Amino acid sequence: MNLILQGLLQAIWLLISLNPELYGIISLSLGVSGIAVAVGAVFGIPIGAYVALRNFPGKQSLISIVNTLMGLPPVVVGLFVYLLLSASGPLGLLQLLYTPGAMIIAQLIIAMPITIGVTISSVGSIDRSIHEKAISLGANKRQLALTVLGEAKVGMVTAVILAFGAAISEVGAVMIVGGNIRWFTRVLTTAIVYETDLGDFAFAIALGIILLLLAFVINLILTRMQWSGLRR
Repeated sequence: MNLILQGLLQAIWLLISLNPELYGIISLSLGVSGIAVAVGAVFGIPIGAYVALRNFPGKQSLISIVNTLMGLPPVVVGLFVYLLLSASGPLGLLQLLYTPGAMIIAQLIIAMPITIGVTISSVGSIDRSIHEKAISLGANKRQLALTVLGEAKVGMVTAVILAFGAAISEVGAVMIVGGNIRWFTRVLTTAIVYETDLGDFAFAIALGIILLLLAFVINLILTRMQWSGLRR
């Protein structure tokens, strides 16, 4: 209990003292996860919507693959990206290993299937009466698709929320491909692991509290957007 209290007090002090290393870690955490989730949303939401709205051979198999990828173990993703970007890998010439770029790629692989899968579920669950009403009013295929997507926008925000939660809390993959380099690739989750290994549990708890607070604030903003969509 004393450690938790110490961690809480240390978290407050780190935030109000504007500790430069802490704010650098927070900035990198938000940057890496934000870019990964944004790219995942830009590509994942249209892909998910297309799969949900169209009928084509192999659709069920594709959905099963997406659902499987939603549960990918992060360490497996980290290993895959490491082999891809290592000096002997096919993308080794890019020299992205142990950089924020490699961390973004790893988090994108984790976040994008979640975005696609939740979008498929959200768009696919729209009541058939919405389709029928739009068709009865003379909507063409494009207008029908836009109508359905408008009804599913709350679910799309949910997809982004879930993807962000998975990305910001990820540790295994970013540790493997980022290396947890101080002032360069250290994010909140890897910093927590590092401080725990050092035995500084109070500081690790402080970082954990800050991570939870950060995730809460971002999710609160996204949830407000979600509720805003419900009221319209």
